[in-house]
Amino acid sequence: MTLSFPLKHPGDRTVDAHQARHLGITALLVLVLLASMGLSLALGSFPTPFGHVVNALATPRDSDIAFIVWELRLPRIVLAVLVGAALAVAGATLQGIVRNPLASPDVIGITSGAAMAAVTFLALFSTRLSIHWLPVSALIGALLSAMLVFCLAWKRGIAPSRMVLVGIGLSAAMGAVTTLLIVVSDDAAAMYAYVWLTGSLYAAQWQDVLGMLPWLLAAVPLCLTQARHMDAMALGDQVAHGLGVNVLRSRLVLMACSVALAGAAVAFAGGLSFVGLIAPHIAARLVGRGFARLVPAAALLGALIVLYADLLGRVAFLPKDLPAGIFVSGVGAPFFVYLLHRTRYRRH
Repeated sequence: MTLSFPLKHPGDRTVDAHQARHLGITALLVLVLLASMGLSLALGSFPTPFGHVVNALATPRDSDIAFIVWELRLPRIVLAVLVGAALAVAGATLQGIVRNPLASPDVIGITSGAAMAAVTFLALFSTRLSIHWLPVSALIGALLSAMLVFCLAWKRGIAPSRMVLVGIGLSAAMGAVTTLLIVVSDDAAAMYAYVWLTGSLYAAQWQDVLGMLPWLLAAVPLCLTQARHMDAMALGDQVAHGLGVNVLRSRLVLMACSVALAGAAVAFAGGLSFVGLIAPHIAARLVGRGFARLVPAAALLGALIVLYADLLGRVAFLPKDLPAGIFVSGVGAPFFVYLLHRTRYRRH
């Protein structure tokens, strides 16, 4: 009788250690996010002891602050988490598609398309139609903007560099149209549009959460099904073709997911810039560039960024409630300059 023992290569132990480390980091981010949500529930214009918050969550009928917790703070917090996660995954997907670390929904023109459509609605149709049509118009604008980028960048296929250049040009053009619409609209519509463009979660309701959630539940798993294709495309289109990847189809699927996520986020929270740029880079530093690992980590980091930006807007300048987009841009703009400088330095 011959006994055989499986031999494990030392490299396998290294891979297992890396996987354990990545899972540990992701689990830690989940715990930090849950703790941050609890902190955000306790803070506001009416600070609440954490024990009272737990009591309001568990037994709302017996709590005097149930309305504050359940109707004012919790939907706003949950929407911030969903919006941040959506923007981060959209940014990570776009950076993988175009193979450019500076790509994001803002750069490609998706956010600008959604913003232009939303401001058009506010300037021309807000007196005739319900404000609940605003998210629909923003989603349509994001979709049309992405389709236009694809059409203008098409030349015997889609080259990532052409997509970036076309997206930057369209973003500038749509930004000019958006500014013109704000100038010619009445004061009330212009003020609402300005706050919305800055990015605000003020007065978020459960219906906003229910409107945002299906986009995330549909698009993120679909992105993850393309993880192996995305990793292959990161090596170049020719290598991906050699590995049997239908590059055009995968790129279209991933682009559709990115448009859906970014468009939905902008529709329900306004023009929150730079989240899709910052979160994927931090996630890549923590868990690496593998797309299946990158997406969950980026989603959690994006949720944390928007959650803390909204928390600062609520509590840092009381009694004023400032838009979260101000704080995200305050961090994101210097980060973008840093990435630009680092990319230029590496090329030289």
